[in-house]
Amino acid sequence: MAQDSWPSPSHNNRAITDTEYEKIAAKFSGDGVYGSPADDPVVSAGTGLQVNIRANVEASVRGHAWTSGTSTVVLPIAPNSSGQTRTDRIVLRLDRATWTVRAVVKQGTPGGSAPALTQQTGDTGVYEVLLAGVSVPSGANSVTVTRGELYVGNRIRPCTSNHRNPNPTLGEMCFETDTGMVRVWNGSSWRIVYEDSDAVLANTTVSVWSALSDSVLERRGGTVTLRLGSFERTGGTITNSTESRLPVLVPAAYRHPTRDVPILAYISGASVARLILYAANSDRPGQLWLKNYERVASGQSVLPQGGVSWAVKV
Repeated sequence: MAQDSWPSPSHNNRAITDTEYEKIAAKFSGDGVYGSPADDPVVSAGTGLQVNIRANVEASVRGHAWTSGTSTVVLPIAPNSSGQTRTDRIVLRLDRATWTVRAVVKQGTPGGSAPALTQQTGDTGVYEVLLAGVSVPSGANSVTVTRGELYVGNRIRPCTSNHRNPNPTLGEMCFETDTGMVRVWNGSSWRIVYEDSDAVLANTTVSVWSALSDSVLERRGGTVTLRLGSFERTGGTITNSTESRLPVLVPAAYRHPTRDVPILAYISGASVARLILYAANSDRPGQLWLKNYERVASGQSVLPQGGVSWAVKV
């Protein structure tokens, strides 16, 4: 078969078949209901052995639009006298025999699990999307409905960190090309789904201390992890009446906004110390200070614990 494309003047004078339309439209929109789980249930228990589909619901199945219409749709549920509970499903079904999408009851087997969805692709068959589960006890004159709507999602939009969509929808995701972050809109703010800062050095210079090894930061998913290096005292002896700044400076984007971070350390010569890493809102933002200790002489080392972490909002 030669190459082809549609719609096109060279392809059936721009006319396309239902099958050809589905090949295009199936990827334009995800399968499911338009909305979110915050909306009212699409399916609810009706009177007796019935379920109701609320009015004005819209959905898409393989690119084919569906609406429940302006009034409640009532679907009858078959009686169950088997002696065992039966689980049915309410589905949106694209039937390629008629090329229509309808909400229908997919009846289960008493004592069995819910019936599997049929999702056939190609020129024939049916394609089903779940709306709800229905429990039908034996001899029951009413049913219980369990929500199961599949909702149409939003594609990930490329953007920059200073030019995201100004009018996002719930669940919308974006990829920031300048930061490498993936974010999701939760209805009130953009929250980080994924980020990886790689290793960032947090070393700085302090005249009376020498860094024996690097202090390294990483930020992933809004959590900062800091592995502190070790530090040698190159100035004179200090005692517990003196606070002393150590050669570490956490960059602004990695600082906790409001909370200082206490860190345990060992002073060579068998004593312990308490360090404080200061928050962004302090008068020592991002600085690391030796606070509680007995004595550090020239040539002694401060050996912090293995690593600490904290959350940041970006």
